[in-house]
Amino acid sequence: MTTTTPAHHPIAVVGAGLGGLALARVLHVHGIEAALFDLDASPSARAQGGMLDIHEESGQAALRAAGLHEDFRALVHPGGEAMRILDRHAVVRMAEEDDGDGGRPEVERGRLRDLLLDSLPEGTVRWGTKVTGARPLGEGRHEVTLADGSTFTTDLLIGADGAWSRIRPLLSDATPAYSGLSFVEADLLDADTRHPGSAVVVGGGMFFALGAGRGFLAHREPDGSLHIYTALKVAEEWLDTVDFTDTAAAKAAVLDHFADWDESLRALVADADGALIPRRIHTLPVGHRWDRVPGVTLLGDAAHLMSPFAGEGANLAMLDGAELGTALASHPGDTEAALAAYERALFPRSETSAADSAENLFLCFRDDAPQGLLDLFAGFRALAD
Repeated sequence: MTTTTPAHHPIAVVGAGLGGLALARVLHVHGIEAALFDLDASPSARAQGGMLDIHEESGQAALRAAGLHEDFRALVHPGGEAMRILDRHAVVRMAEEDDGDGGRPEVERGRLRDLLLDSLPEGTVRWGTKVTGARPLGEGRHEVTLADGSTFTTDLLIGADGAWSRIRPLLSDATPAYSGLSFVEADLLDADTRHPGSAVVVGGGMFFALGAGRGFLAHREPDGSLHIYTALKVAEEWLDTVDFTDTAAAKAAVLDHFADWDESLRALVADADGALIPRRIHTLPVGHRWDRVPGVTLLGDAAHLMSPFAGEGANLAMLDGAELGTALASHPGDTEAALAAYERALFPRSETSAADSAENLFLCFRDDAPQGLLDLFAGFRALAD
């Protein structure tokens, strides 16, 4: 009878999202290879989501560390930093054009993911490898189990596997909790031709139409479509009461929350092309952290899941990955020193962003909305002056 020795990877990263890829790229720049494991069957297995604003101090800093900032600039969507804020009567309360001088240019998530992925040696990502669990073996080593029953071992295990991380339980008992807000996503395709009224309402960049406990968020994508997020402060179970396989019924259920809103805003859902997609917004506790555990750490949503209302999710994930990669390269032969240095910066940074995200979610949907968001941007402008 023979036994097979499990594969061994000195550095194993679970999750090939933006954070995991940024980590792998920075390590590669420093001559350190990592193995990434992702449950998707291939890079094109699913859509990668909409637009991201990439912040100068976080996402762009990560891309500089990865040696990819110039390539990133070529992907920027011109005009994407424009912004409009409306009330429920469709009165424009704030409108700013994109003058090209902003520090948060917009880029498609999928194109950014491809930029990072294409910068890595072929075979870095093991596609179609779903991690189901991990256990410590002592002295910082871990055994990781895959859905097919196979295992591998690693000297350094990094959980970059998102909200429902399989690696987080090695470090923390925290689990994501419902934030009180749900999104229903929709698309208006070829908007200038097929939905000209909605194209005018949304404008060329980011769009908010807010009221008490509800609202519409949207952005224009480079292909001319509008991606709509209907936001509702509802009970966690509400989405389960709607049959999203019946698009007409789903639209009616959503629009029932907007009976007294302007028809030009209701049209963002009423005229949507294709199915509506429900999504609950979950968060980890503000200030989530853990004691140092040898040989394992987290980055991105696995470490600090927050609502999107600070615009920091993808940015922090990439910054986490870049800083972890830099720390490992700066502490050759001393992984624990590298992890300790990384986490010392990670914890306060993510706590600040998570607190901002929670506060912004509240102010966007408070009773006098959109006044809270208007006040927030007025404060930003005052600081810049």
